[in-house]
Order: sequence, then structure tokens, then C-alpha cells
Amino acid sequence: MHVLSSTPRINRRHLLRGLGVSLALPMLECMRSGAAGISATARAAEAGKRTARSVFVYLPNGVNNYDWQIRGAGPNYTFSNAFAVLEKHRQQITPISGLHHPHGLGHHHNCEKIWLTGARLGEADKNTISVDQLIAEKTSPHTRFASLEIGCGRSVAVNSDGIFLPSEQNPATVFKSLFEEPAGGIDAQRRRLNRKESILDVVLDEARGLERQLGSADRGRLDQYLTSIREVEVRAKRAESWLDSPRPTIERAVAEWLSRNVSPDKFGEYLRTMYDIIVLAFQTDMTRVVTFSTGSESAAPAIPEIGISQQRHALSHHGGNPTLLADLAKSDRFNLEQLGYFLSRLGTVADADGPLLDSSMVLYGSGMAFGHSHGNANLPLVLAGGSALGLKHGSHVDFNLAAGHDYEKDLIGPCFKPVDPNARLSNLLLTMSQKMGIETGSFSDSTREFTEVTG
Repeated sequence: MHVLSSTPRINRRHLLRGLGVSLALPMLECMRSGAAGISATARAAEAGKRTARSVFVYLPNGVNNYDWQIRGAGPNYTFSNAFAVLEKHRQQITPISGLHHPHGLGHHHNCEKIWLTGARLGEADKNTISVDQLIAEKTSPHTRFASLEIGCGRSVAVNSDGIFLPSEQNPATVFKSLFEEPAGGIDAQRRRLNRKESILDVVLDEARGLERQLGSADRGRLDQYLTSIREVEVRAKRAESWLDSPRPTIERAVAEWLSRNVSPDKFGEYLRTMYDIIVLAFQTDMTRVVTFSTGSESAAPAIPEIGISQQRHALSHHGGNPTLLADLAKSDRFNLEQLGYFLSRLGTVADADGPLLDSSMVLYGSGMAFGHSHGNANLPLVLAGGSALGLKHGSHVDFNLAAGHDYEKDLIGPCFKPVDPNARLSNLLLTMSQKMGIETGSFSDSTREFTEVTG
């Protein structure tokens, strides 16, 4: 016999209000017709599903390994000086040591491109996709924006054609693109998008005619250009498909605060503003994938608010200079402190299922280990959040110690030559993609799943 629930049903358009935002609720059991008639097995399966999200935060130029490196492994490890600022998040993070990208070893630059792809540099990396964009292909049908690329450095997001996606630096522009309705209304925006698509069609037609007249080298350059044009075309079509869906309403005070033009010259305020925008984007389900570059390898910001006047690139090439090393250590701790702010915000803001931190995986780190001599093994990495997705934290995972390395004898050597050749960052990226719903057994040069954070 079919029995209707006596619990009052809530309309799907009901808005959840609070924390400066109004947003449509996700599908809840009490919204279903005859919810009580669903089998216990079906209800359990539905209840076990959480909206999964991923954030990848890039720190350029490596770290001060003397201050950063944790010397003990397992759950009883002692925080290093750098990590002490994350003490209150101990059960929500996993510092990881000893991972590397085999194809990145020996390369001095372009670490941003390798970090989330594991790609070879040069022609061999064509058609290599970064893990964030692989995930975005899976989650994009559910959100207005497939992914969000932000920051004051070169993007670490690479599409399936091996092309960097552009990164937006200005927090005000990021906020407005996410939460403000287009100027002139929906009809005006639709006309602009249709015009853009028409212009792109003309450009593509002319380019195809020109392609037949070019040599192989020029055809390659033209192909890269056309790939960028097609990316714009895809985004324009996607924007048009969402025009009739209203954006969430943000309280005025919150909107005014997050739409400020904050310069990277005020680095702490800049980082916290971007982190706040990511939290709001997740809370409103505008996107489920974000890459955030906190600086480029060649020009990461100085941090004048803590007395650091030199850019991070200069600090990383310290040559053993005690002053530069001390400032690099201060920079590391400052950046980790802002990461702690982000984790706290994710932990206090909730969607209908609970704190965002439980359903959001955060990978923080660099594609360089020892910036002074460009050592890019033993990459500095921190994984956080995602407990509702099956991640387990509270330990320091160290492949160097597991392979018998002694930091007291050699702290810097593992930054140039992997202690464990099979300890690959791609293994971790594989597992993160699987937690986001990607059904695959490999990613880039992975050799296995990263069971150290799931077992």
C-alpha cells in the first residue's frame, strides 16, 4: 500500500536564507511525493549522496624546506614551524611529503602546467588535461559555471587541448561575473552572446580557408589559436543556456564587501576575499571546481603587511642568505595562515547537507620544492576536507620516511631526487577525481590509487 508522508512538503523553489545569501534548496526527501513510500535502501542511497566540490590552490616557487618539512609521520607527528598555524585544523588536513611528477623532474619553469596534469613539457603535452578540468567535465551539467579560474598568477587549469585557461585576477570582476545579472537585462545579454557566436563562426570559416595555405609550423600555431576560439564559443553557448535561470540574491552588505577592487598589493586581504568568494560560489552551487593561483613562478606578490618587500621568486632564490630564508619562512607561514582562514570558512558555512568543508576537497601546494636550485621532487602539499566524500585526515603521509630516508642526515636531497620513484602526485589526483565521480582507473602517469587518505 502506498502511504504518503505526513511531513509537510516543501516546494523545490523554497529559498534558504542566511549567511548573506538566498539560494534554492537542493532536493530534499520531504520534497518528494510519497517520500515515506520509498524503500529504506533507496532512502539510504539518496541520503549518502553529497554534492562534491574541489579546490586547487597553487603556491609558486616552492617553500623554505628547513622550516616547512615535518620530520615525523603518522598520526602522532609534530607540526613544523610553518604548519603550526594549522594546529586547530589538525584533524581536517593531511600534510604529504615525497610526491613528485616524473615528467617534471629537471624542469626549471612551467611548474604550473605540470602540477595538475603530470604532463611532459613541449609538444608531447598536447591534448593533456588538468585534473580540475577533467572533473569539471563531470560536474558542469549541474552548475552555471563549469569551473572557476582565479588568482594573481598564471592559471594552473589546462583544457583537453593542452591550453591554459585564462585566470581572473580582480575579485570584484569574479564576484560580478558570478552573482550580478548582465547589464541591460537578459534579452540584451542574449543578443550579445548571439552576436559573439556569429562573429566566431565567421572567424572559424575564414581560418579554415587560410589553413590550407599554411606550412606545418604555422598550421600548429593556427590550431592553437582556433582552440582558444572554440573555448570562447563553448563558454558563450553555455552562458546562453543559463540566461533564464535567476542568479542567487546576495545581501547588499556582503555584495559590497566582496565586490571591492582589492589589489594583490594587500595580499592578505586579497587572499581572504578570493577565499570568501569561493565559499559563496560553493554555497550557491554556482560551480563545484575552482583553481586559485596565489602567484606566478616569475612574479608572486610581496607581503608588505608582514614586512616582506620582495616578491616570492626573489625569496626562493635565497642562496642560503639568512635574511631571505627567514622572509621565505614568514611568507610560507602567512600563506598557510590564509589557508587556515579558508578552511575555517568552509567549516562554518553549510549547505543543506552540512559544513561545506565536509564535501569539499582542498589541495594546496606547489609544483616546485626547493626554489633556489629548482628542485621539484618532494613537492610541498596539503590535502584538506572531504570527510563526507571518504577522505580521512589527521596524519602526516611521508613517502620519504616510509622508504627509510633520514632528514637529520639530508633534508634537501629528496627535493631533487625522489626517495620513492613510485610516489607520484598523479596517484593523489587520480583518487581526487574518483571522489568527484570520475570513473577511471588512471590519470596521467599514476600507478595506483592514493589509499593513504581513504583507508
